[in-house]
Amino acid sequence: MTIAVQKAEPIETRLFINNKFRNSSSSKTFDVISPYTKEVVAQVQEADLKDVDDAVAAANAAFPAWRDLGVEQRGVYLRKISNLFLEASDELGKLESRCTGRPVSQIMDATYSADVFRYFSDHAWSVQGTASNNTPGITKLTTEEPYGVAALIIPWNAPLCSFSMKIAPALAAGNTVVLKSSEKAPLTSLYAAKFFIEAGFPPGVVNILSGFGNLSGAALAAHMSVRCLSFTGSSLTGQKIQAASANSNMKNLHMELGGKSPSVVFEDADLESAAQQTQFSIKYLSGQTCFASSRVYVQETVAERFLQLFRENFADVKMGDPLDPKTSHGPQIDQAQYTRVKNYLGIGEKDGDLTVGGNAGDGFFIKPTIIERVPEDSRLIKEEVFGPVVAINTFKTEEEAIEKANNTEFGLYAAVFTKDIDRAMRMSRALEAGTVCVNCTSPTMVKDAAFGGWKMSGIGREGYLNTIGNFLQTKSILIKAGNI
Repeated sequence: MTIAVQKAEPIETRLFINNKFRNSSSSKTFDVISPYTKEVVAQVQEADLKDVDDAVAAANAAFPAWRDLGVEQRGVYLRKISNLFLEASDELGKLESRCTGRPVSQIMDATYSADVFRYFSDHAWSVQGTASNNTPGITKLTTEEPYGVAALIIPWNAPLCSFSMKIAPALAAGNTVVLKSSEKAPLTSLYAAKFFIEAGFPPGVVNILSGFGNLSGAALAAHMSVRCLSFTGSSLTGQKIQAASANSNMKNLHMELGGKSPSVVFEDADLESAAQQTQFSIKYLSGQTCFASSRVYVQETVAERFLQLFRENFADVKMGDPLDPKTSHGPQIDQAQYTRVKNYLGIGEKDGDLTVGGNAGDGFFIKPTIIERVPEDSRLIKEEVFGPVVAINTFKTEEEAIEKANNTEFGLYAAVFTKDIDRAMRMSRALEAGTVCVNCTSPTMVKDAAFGGWKMSGIGREGYLNTIGNFLQTKSILIKAGNI
C-alpha cells in the first residue's frame, strides 16, 4: 500500500503588490531568524523605494473604484477574509511561533483576526453624517469619507493582530492600503496576503511590503500620495514618523506607542488576585507587550504579604521550544532585544535589588525577574524594557501612589487594586493613562473599549467602535435653497 505524504507548503517570502507576488526591485533579501533555534526560517524580499512607489501607485489607482463599491459590497470581501483566517488558523499559529518565539499555547491570533474582519464587514454602516437647516437658506450636510491610500506599519510582537485591526477598518471605510510588516516578523503578513487573491479582491486594494523601517517605513511616512498612516511601535519611531509627516504632506496620523504601565495595590485589595494578575501581566508574551504591568506600587502595610504571594508562582514557567504546547515562556525575539533586556537587568542590579530571576543563560531566554527598591529616577523605572522584568516599590499614601504612577512620559495603561469604590473612582480619574483598570490589569481588554495612549504613548484610539474613525475625514456640504 502506498501512503501519500503531504508536503509542507512553501513559505511565501515575496512582496505583494497589485495582487501579484514579486521579488523586490533590487532583489535584496534579509534573513528571518528563529529566536529559539537561531536558524534561518526564511529569506524574505526587502522592499526598496521603487517598491514603495509601486505599491502606493497601485493603491492610488485602485482607490476610486473601491471607494465607490459601497459598504455592502466591501463587506462581502471582508467576510471572505474572515473565513480564510479561520481555515488557516493552525498554519498561521505555527508560522507566528517560528517567527516570533511566542509559544503556540498562547497564540489565538487567527481567530482574533477572523472576528475583526467579520465585525468590520458590517460596521461601516454605522458611519453617518449630519444635516441641519439652522442657517436660513442653507442646508448643511456632512459626510465621512475615506482618505485614499492608507499606510499601515505594524510591530513584531503580535503582528497578525495588528495586521487585522489596521487593514479591516481601513478597507471597510473605503481606503486602499499599503502595509509594511516588521522585518523581525513578516511571514504571517505574507501568508495572509494570499487571502486577498483567494477572496477576489480587485488589484491594488491591498499591498503588503516586507522591509526595514529606516527605508520602506520612512518612505511611506514621507510619501506625498499617502494621506493617512497608522503605526504601532516604539515612541522613538513614532516621533520620526510624526516629523516625516510634518515635513511632507501633513498626513493624518494614528499611533499606538510605548508604555511603562503602573499597577497600584492598596492595603484593602484582594492581594491574591492582585499578585496573580500583575505577575501574569509581566510574563505575558515574555514581557514583550506595550501594556505590560512593569511597575507595581504596593502599600507599605501589606508589602511583605503581597511580595510573598507575587513570588509564589512567578518563576513557575516552562521555557523551551515555542512549538511545544507545554511551553509557557518563550525567548526574546532576537539578539538585539535580548541584549537590551540584559542591559536593563544590569541597571536594576545596580540601582535596586534583583530578588528573583535574571538572565537564563540559555539562548535568548530571560527568566521572569523581580527588582525591588528601585529609585524613582532609575532608567528601569523611566524607560520601557519590553521584557519580563517588573520593578516593585512601595508607597504610604494615595497621593504618593498617584505621584509615582504618573511620573513618566508614558500613559498607555494603568491599574488600581482596591475594594474601596470611592478610592477606585478617585484613582481612575487621577491616573494619566488611556486605559485604567480597577481590580484587573493587562492583558485585560474588551472589544468595544477605546485603546490608545496619553502623553508619549500615542495619538488616536483603536478598538471596535473607534478604529474606523482613524480612516475617515469629514466633509461639509452647503446647499443654498432658491427663493428663500
